[in-house]
Amino acid sequence: MDVLRGCAVMGILWMNVTAFAFPEAAYSNPVAAGPLSTGDILFWATGFILFDGKMRGLFSLLFGASMLLLIDREEMAGRDGRRSHQVRMGWLFAFGLTHYLLLWAGDILMTYAVVGVAALAFVRLEPLALVKRAFLAFAAHFLLCAIFVASLYIWAHSASAPDASSATKAAFMHFIAGMTDPASPAALAETAIYRGEFAGVVLHHLSGFPGQWLWTLMFSALDSLGFMLLGMAMLKAGFLTGRWDAAQYWRTARHCFLIGLPPMAALAVWTIISGFAPLTTIGIVLAWSFPLRIPLTVGWAALILWLIARHRGSPLVTRLAATGRLALSNYLGTSLALAALFYGWCLGWFGTVRLAQLPLIIAAGWTTMLIWSPMWQRNFAMGPVEWLWRSLAAGQTQKIRKNR
Repeated sequence: MDVLRGCAVMGILWMNVTAFAFPEAAYSNPVAAGPLSTGDILFWATGFILFDGKMRGLFSLLFGASMLLLIDREEMAGRDGRRSHQVRMGWLFAFGLTHYLLLWAGDILMTYAVVGVAALAFVRLEPLALVKRAFLAFAAHFLLCAIFVASLYIWAHSASAPDASSATKAAFMHFIAGMTDPASPAALAETAIYRGEFAGVVLHHLSGFPGQWLWTLMFSALDSLGFMLLGMAMLKAGFLTGRWDAAQYWRTARHCFLIGLPPMAALAVWTIISGFAPLTTIGIVLAWSFPLRIPLTVGWAALILWLIARHRGSPLVTRLAATGRLALSNYLGTSLALAALFYGWCLGWFGTVRLAQLPLIIAAGWTTMLIWSPMWQRNFAMGPVEWLWRSLAAGQTQKIRKNR
């Protein structure tokens, strides 16, 4: 599970770097980052097909599984496992809020904290019951996204009607410009904020809370809950603990990728052929690709576990495991590093790089995680943020140094 978590936190960096480097709209539609080269389109397509939603899904699987392990450990020690989990989620929310205000409005920790508490209602269920409820959550999430996309098409039809009011037309065109035009007033204002002083960034994030976060919660809660429940089921079935043999993992990975990759690639081609048309792109990214994320997330988990089964003693596996043990420190650490690169209070690269250049930053981030994580773990039992989280949740300072 540590190796899976390490792969997930590294994969999440592929997607998050775009959100730090460009206006928010570029995360969903790359044309919001400016005119696209072939390299820019390839970067977007790679992220869309392989990483978007899949790495967060993998992290959610592991979050749900870890919930069960924590509750069991607390109860075996004679403590209230549910209460301990609720306290941990409260502090996780505090970490997420700090992350949101100081560094990045795309924080996912607050969502995990809220959904993690809701998931307590399902921890005693058997694997099959957990899978059924996971797919109910997935269906509800897809329906919500589909209704939202349909509402945008209805709005577009209303704005293009001959009898549409000038206010309706202007509002729709303003919305479209905000999604696609790096020179739109919204994009220029966002660029000015993130190229400015630290206080301006914090005030901007503060002005968007809780409204922006609640919007994010609405479109991520059911998705996260579904994967958390699926992770619980996969833990109870022995999938996430490596109890399956290598051949089973390989067959699962092969089937999941055969199901998910061809249609996901077709959606990417459709988006590109459309010229990244605003409504087409948001529909594909938000709704139509979602069902394919489920088999691809499971496929990633199975593929990584198959590789572990075949190369358990590999130095790379050891480094990935160390990266996963420090997942929270690595997640927040990459946000701090990306903010330093792109925000005006440090290097100020916001909006000045190309999408095709971002893999260089991603590779540097991956290399840093793989080097510093095992170095830290030689002397310390947990990461710095993990230590702070556990100490706050326990109400007393936890031991962090390893015994010599």
